[in-house]
Amino acid sequence: MDQDVELQEELSGIVTAVLYSNVENGYTVLRLRDSDDQQQTVVGCFPYMAPGESIIATGTWVTHATYGKQFKAGYAIRMLPTTTDEIYAYLAGGAVKGIGAATASLIVNTFEGRSLDILENHPEKLAEIRGISLSRAKEFSEFYRQQAGMRHLIDFVCSYGVRPIIAVRLYRFYAEHALETLHTDPYIIASNHIGGTFSEADTMALQLGFATDSLERVRAAIRFELVHNLNNGHCFIPEPDLLQASCRLIEVEEEAAMHGMDDLVESGQIIRENMRGRNICYLPELYEAETYVASRLVSMSRQPVSGSTDVTALIRKIEQSEGIAYASAQKEALELALSNRLLIITGGPGTGKTSCIRAILELFDAMGVKAFLTAPTGRAAKRLSELSGREASTVHRLLGAKYDDTGEKVLFSKNERDPLDCNAVVLDESSMVDLLLLAALLRAMPENARLIMVGDIDQLPPVGPGNVFRSIIESKTFPTVRFTEIFRQSGESLIVRNAHLINEGTHPDFSANTADFFRLKRLEAASSVETITELCAVRLPNRMHIPPEDIQVLSPTRKGELGTINLNRSLQQALNPARQDKAEKLYGDTVFRVGDRVMQVRNNYDIIWQTVDGKTSGTGIYNGDIGYIRKLDAVNESLEIDFDGKLALYSFTNLNELDHAWAVTVHKAQGCEFRAVVFALSASSRMLMTRSVLYTGITRAKELLILVGDENVAFRMIDNQRRDPRFTFLKTRILAAAGGSEGNIRP
Repeated sequence: MDQDVELQEELSGIVTAVLYSNVENGYTVLRLRDSDDQQQTVVGCFPYMAPGESIIATGTWVTHATYGKQFKAGYAIRMLPTTTDEIYAYLAGGAVKGIGAATASLIVNTFEGRSLDILENHPEKLAEIRGISLSRAKEFSEFYRQQAGMRHLIDFVCSYGVRPIIAVRLYRFYAEHALETLHTDPYIIASNHIGGTFSEADTMALQLGFATDSLERVRAAIRFELVHNLNNGHCFIPEPDLLQASCRLIEVEEEAAMHGMDDLVESGQIIRENMRGRNICYLPELYEAETYVASRLVSMSRQPVSGSTDVTALIRKIEQSEGIAYASAQKEALELALSNRLLIITGGPGTGKTSCIRAILELFDAMGVKAFLTAPTGRAAKRLSELSGREASTVHRLLGAKYDDTGEKVLFSKNERDPLDCNAVVLDESSMVDLLLLAALLRAMPENARLIMVGDIDQLPPVGPGNVFRSIIESKTFPTVRFTEIFRQSGESLIVRNAHLINEGTHPDFSANTADFFRLKRLEAASSVETITELCAVRLPNRMHIPPEDIQVLSPTRKGELGTINLNRSLQQALNPARQDKAEKLYGDTVFRVGDRVMQVRNNYDIIWQTVDGKTSGTGIYNGDIGYIRKLDAVNESLEIDFDGKLALYSFTNLNELDHAWAVTVHKAQGCEFRAVVFALSASSRMLMTRSVLYTGITRAKELLILVGDENVAFRMIDNQRRDPRFTFLKTRILAAAGGSEGNIRP
């Protein structure tokens, strides 16, 4: 059995109190008197639950970090009360809107055990009771029937293995017609507004007797394939490819798939467009994002900048105050930043991008231009803040990201209706920004604001859809400055020099173990693991006085002997071994222990944190944030993690969002910078053995880079210039919006 799958238990009893209930998503906290006459706290999706109901809940025992031991129910069989006393408790407890203790007493004294049947089916009889008018009786009955409909709907969907939250969303949209709608097309579960999975919908549909080639099934399969491919970075899928994948998924003929495609296009659930003589298919939100980003960027670039400024004098003044002489490319970037609403700056390590950002901010200050600094990840924002001396935040935090009522879809509070209060945005690490995130940022920017995009075009593309930064630069439509000159201090660094050689496709001389770049040849994976562990635990701390917390091990892959999973096991044993005074928690086959270095692996906008001094608090820990476990409470099943001075409290149920982080993949390290990097030269899949992966990994090192392994692995990566193709037409749409102009790209 998979150790990550928790053992399901049953808990039965009578509801004695409802402590909290969210009418939007059905989330409820209740008190239950169990069969042993003990009071238990139960949480789960129980719309319109009221005292007096009996339930049999299926779920697991958990310990909430704040509220203690709870039974977390995934599903519950609900039974209405049958005895007179139970019915009174049910009605008096507020089960039906408008009925309180006094009215409940009148109803139960009159109808006894038939009270609920009268309430649901014979409201006119309620009006026979003195003090209850016919209109009030009908209101009581209508509300009670709504509750009954919701209960029936939950029972129905859960009997097919569908989550109860899906029933809540169905009822919100279709009310009393929800069951009828499900019988007509159960694949409505997998639609955007309901948010179920294709698997949930397909299981129900086939059990309900839908044909394997039904129109409903084919449409759902096509949408599933389109959504699934967002994870591969695609904004659209060519229609022939999409049809073929859908046919394979559900084993139907192409004719049926084509019929389903036409129906989806006609209903607006898929946008089909002919580009360059072939049909391509988008989800509407991706199509809107791609067309919007293209038109907005072109519109921004054409907006004139009012006012006149003696740019040369301003630059000279900043040079004097900073004690620096800017290179010609940097001066050009400064001039363009003042005369344009959109500027793109790209360049490799050591070429002066950060110095240019600082100078641009100084210029904006002198002109009274209010600027916000932002980056895609928490560590990238922290690094930007440290290097610029200004406050910087993640894009998600800047835009006020939060979950919707379903807890699954991300919404941004800053948008066209409530824009950012600024005149300019400086976006660093722009190569990591996907299409949807840039669209959200642009929508939140005031109409006359400036955007400065800074990044390295040769780094890895974003995890999400699109290859935005590259598409924008390759359109040659906007003012773009490419920094190529390596400054003297950086030029003395082998890290910088070798990174540029690698980017050019040249094999560096890895045997020149001098300055800040070393290669330790190891031909066996086990020997490499041993060497990497020794470097982090002994050699670098003792000989070079670099503490383990300043060392980051990188690998192209998670799997294999030199993958991050195995490396983290070895590093944990060396750097944070088990001790009697160190609390730990076994989660699946992973041990989390006080002192462990961990990484948040997905955005969580709800986790509450406060600074170590207790003066500042907030919500949200983001994908890529690295911290250390400070406390682990086995009794309350919680742990406290220090993320660079922000203390966050986690429940054990959040452990699936954490990975050990002494070793991380190159993809996870993107946007970060570390004092020392140990790079595991691990032969893995061809898609990871690329020049951009090696280049991105090496450029994470600030003071020291050590390659461990077979240099031939590095040479194969340098020779593999493969860039996974991404289906996006952003560049084409930019050119079309600009009237086909090729523009200029400045060297």
